[in-house]
Amino acid sequence: MPKDHSKSGTYTAPPITGHLPLATQLRHIICGPETGFLMEAHNALSARIAENAGFKALWASSLTISASMGLRDANELTWTQSLDLISGMIDAVGIPILMDADSGYGDFNIFSRFVRKAGERGVAGVCIEDKLFPKINSFAKTEQHLASVNDFCAKIRAAKDNQIHPDFMLVARTEALVVGADLEETLVRAEAYYEAGADAILVHSKSNTAHEILAFADKWSNKAPIVVVPTTYADTPTDTLTNAGVSTLIWANHSLRAAIRSMEDITARIFKQQSLNGIDADVTSIEDVFSLTDMSELIAATKRYQGHS
Repeated sequence: MPKDHSKSGTYTAPPITGHLPLATQLRHIICGPETGFLMEAHNALSARIAENAGFKALWASSLTISASMGLRDANELTWTQSLDLISGMIDAVGIPILMDADSGYGDFNIFSRFVRKAGERGVAGVCIEDKLFPKINSFAKTEQHLASVNDFCAKIRAAKDNQIHPDFMLVARTEALVVGADLEETLVRAEAYYEAGADAILVHSKSNTAHEILAFADKWSNKAPIVVVPTTYADTPTDTLTNAGVSTLIWANHSLRAAIRSMEDITARIFKQQSLNGIDADVTSIEDVFSLTDMSELIAATKRYQGHS
């Protein structure tokens, strides 16, 4: 759907002609004239499924990647482990990935090194949140603490100075509303992050309505693109958010949550009935698995390379 506002006074999205670098594609999605939608992926298979569904960009969620490894979303997974997993996603798809980089894995020096390495791996952009390291998931029922504005801005400046592609996206996520701060502090933080060089602002809320997001967007006046994660206010119409000035929406954890429910159901049924009777009707076929993993290409390559004596 078209946006009725300009998302950035400092960037004009180029027309999509031919194959653009992944970082440029992501910048076009977040900063361009159309509403952007990013789907969560936590491994190469979920990334390919999202691409096949039609999504033009992915959100590599720290929550779902950690959970897929049996870990908590509390920096228990190192950034090198995360990059290794996301590299598999990059290999599997042809669309850009915005990586959830938590609170930056340490100070400005650690974060700037991470940004260089992420760019080398093909990550199109990163999102960093203004909480202390180690961070814990925003919805965990525990006390949350924000980093100082100065420390967080240092990370942003260092990251922008060390990115290896000019269109690499740095999305600054403020958790001010999550920890109970008021709208004024949220705006002050967002302004500071924008001035430090952030390409977009992700304003997060765990309210069950979008009133905090709409109030922020009204005061923000489109200084930079606004990114939101409408997990808790999922009933809010997308038009309501985009008409208020929201640039991009992230569906942040639903692929993993769908997979968990399905796996729990199927494994419980198999355990209870001790047979596969009736199961095939409720699971994907082996042929679909082969299709998702491009088995036909291997068979064709085997004939091509090994078919002659």
